[in-house]
Amino acid sequence: MIIAASPPQGPDPERQEPAATDPGTRARVRAAVAEHGPVTVAALAPVLGLTVAAVRRHLDAMEAEGVVEVRGPSAGGRPRGRGRPAREYVVSSSGHRELPAGYDEMALSALAFLAESGGPAAVEGFAEVRARALEARLVQAVEAVGDDVAARVQALAGALAAEGYAASARPVGAGTGAEGTQLCQGHCPVQRVAERFPQLCEAEARAFERVLGTRVQRLATLAHGDHVCTAHVSAERRATPRGTAATQTPRATSGNSRPTTEGHRR
Repeated sequence: MIIAASPPQGPDPERQEPAATDPGTRARVRAAVAEHGPVTVAALAPVLGLTVAAVRRHLDAMEAEGVVEVRGPSAGGRPRGRGRPAREYVVSSSGHRELPAGYDEMALSALAFLAESGGPAAVEGFAEVRARALEARLVQAVEAVGDDVAARVQALAGALAAEGYAASARPVGAGTGAEGTQLCQGHCPVQRVAERFPQLCEAEARAFERVLGTRVQRLATLAHGDHVCTAHVSAERRATPRGTAATQTPRATSGNSRPTTEGHRR
């Protein structure tokens, strides 16, 4: 007697998803958390083109390894009704060390030697030279969009993202005295060095001011232990002649000014 074979079943969506150990997908998930965090599984799924279950598997694996961590929902988050509030993920300190870095132990040793032999002014001078080089790479993309400050910040975020900073920007404080744009950098290629030498962060903020032609105020930095570098960009453009961003004298800024503002949200 011949027994007919059972018809093949349709594809199982869950079996089609990459395994939680797949390195390529893992890198994409980690990069998305760096750019959008704090972020929920439900918000990440459409960004990555994966199911919620698949994203959760990756995040659970990375959380167990200490690559990502859970932050409590922000007070300004929308209510979810019944049940527990959604878990929001950020990249942990060890997870940031897995992301591409532009400096290593040699850079730390070199700056430590520079600080010892030349004093604080030598480190500040190096930080300014590095910031000017970054500024020269960013200014063309920003100038191309014209004078609108919000558009300039968006262009700056795009240029920074191309540099590996996982940057994004969004408007904040509409209709208030704090109206402007919030610039976020979910990854810093020099985070380890900046933890010891904050002059790098300060010089970078001054470079952003020159490129944008308006005030940039640091609110949080990865180097200080925050989950993202955040800056508030004033909506008012200064009367700055076009084409002079890379040659103006930098204005001194305080690296300790951290007023309250809206958090980095998606």
